[in-house]
Amino acid sequence: MNFPRSGGILLHPTSLPGPYGIGDLGPQAYRFVDFLADGGCKLWQILPLGPTGYGDSPYQCFSAFAGNPYLISPDFLLRDGLLNDSDLSDKPDFSVSRVDFGLLIPWKLNLLQKAFDRYQSHPESLRAGFDSFRADNSSWLDDYALFMALKDSYGGGAWSGWPDEVKKRDAKTLSEARQTLASSILRYSFYQFLFFKQWNALRQYANDKGLKIIGDIPIFVAGDSADVWANPELFFLDEHGNPTVVAGVPPDFFSPTGQLWGNPLYRWDEHRRTGYAWWIERVKATLKMVDIIRLDHFRGFAGYYEIPAADETAEHGEWKPGPGADLFHVIRSALNSDLPIIAEDLGLITPDVIAIREEFELPGMKILQFGFSGPDNPFLPHNYVRNCAAYTGTHDNDTALGWLATASKEERKFALRYLHTRGHDFAWDLIRGIWSSVAVFAVAPMQDVLSLGGEARMNFPGKLGGNWEWRMSEEAMNDELAKKLKEINHLYRR
Repeated sequence: MNFPRSGGILLHPTSLPGPYGIGDLGPQAYRFVDFLADGGCKLWQILPLGPTGYGDSPYQCFSAFAGNPYLISPDFLLRDGLLNDSDLSDKPDFSVSRVDFGLLIPWKLNLLQKAFDRYQSHPESLRAGFDSFRADNSSWLDDYALFMALKDSYGGGAWSGWPDEVKKRDAKTLSEARQTLASSILRYSFYQFLFFKQWNALRQYANDKGLKIIGDIPIFVAGDSADVWANPELFFLDEHGNPTVVAGVPPDFFSPTGQLWGNPLYRWDEHRRTGYAWWIERVKATLKMVDIIRLDHFRGFAGYYEIPAADETAEHGEWKPGPGADLFHVIRSALNSDLPIIAEDLGLITPDVIAIREEFELPGMKILQFGFSGPDNPFLPHNYVRNCAAYTGTHDNDTALGWLATASKEERKFALRYLHTRGHDFAWDLIRGIWSSVAVFAVAPMQDVLSLGGEARMNFPGKLGGNWEWRMSEEAMNDELAKKLKEINHLYRR
């Protein structure tokens, strides 16, 4: 796809400032859009927006279609008459720099329950919109809301541990559950209505300001999700709903036992038999939320690493063929357009991965932080091609300053030589390096724009706890920084 030359910032909405313990879709999100526009940016990149579960990772969600209710803005619920000031009187003393999910989640869910109760008491103003939303999204919303209501009724446990007749979706049992859990199902549907009402308004505001939003589709879904429960035939599962094989990557220099992700793997033969209907619906739904998709773990569509579910490490898996170009031909036909997709082609990239990416003219990814082994490194800007998306780093990397503080002596020395700097403003040296390159997209995490150290890292793969918590300060979005961004966007025609 022929994208225009653009630059922008990677920041997940949870990292926005605000008084309610987590960034949300309220006034500070609009202020951030204004900040980007004032800085001459044309891109806002985010992480997946789905409802997060255990571990709080946006890459392990209860649904590939639903939105995260924790992002719903209390300020806009007040504006819409669904809350009043007294409902916020018990607000905890939240940190402004980190998301404390343990403190946040029960408070936010209690707040949303109050909003739902008020809607049920006075539904007139929102009923038509809510009814229309439910009808338009029934293909995924009905299963998701029932799944979440059932999960609550079984104490929050994974669906693979539910009674057999529920786990196997016995029609009579589910019909009875829909009646018994009607109020809970309606509540979860209402939360989705609120999320999409707020998100769609924010996206429209961003588009009106000249910004495109880059969203994210993880290749795999969580085993404990409405997607797997409602479509077990699309995954390798045993009779109890547990995966027989799981996703991961093999051992390498960085991880001698590999990475065991644990996601259930797709039965691509079954997807192919249905004309990839689930994938088409997933891509279309995502493109209703964002303008461009970053397709995570793109190499998995050419070939994926299959690990026996009983294994405790990823050492004994084997490579299996993915759907290849066939899937993308079908998606392109369904969209009736070129694919607005960035291929996350990091890791072990083989010729078949490159062939798919090039056939569909998808920009791959270049991470400058990975480039400092020597002049022939493909992640250095002088080796870029136009059709790529260049980053200083991503949510899975350390910040630029964190990298500089921990890099080997050889890499650090080469980085300073290559960027012709003494490292006093290293994060912006990296930013200038990718902004000045031929890459069609240049994106920097907000942490690098703010020149923050490793304490601001968003995620540390393989580390349990402490991830996805970083939030920026309200003072970060200032006129001086916007002018600095505007200058670099102007200089390099982004």
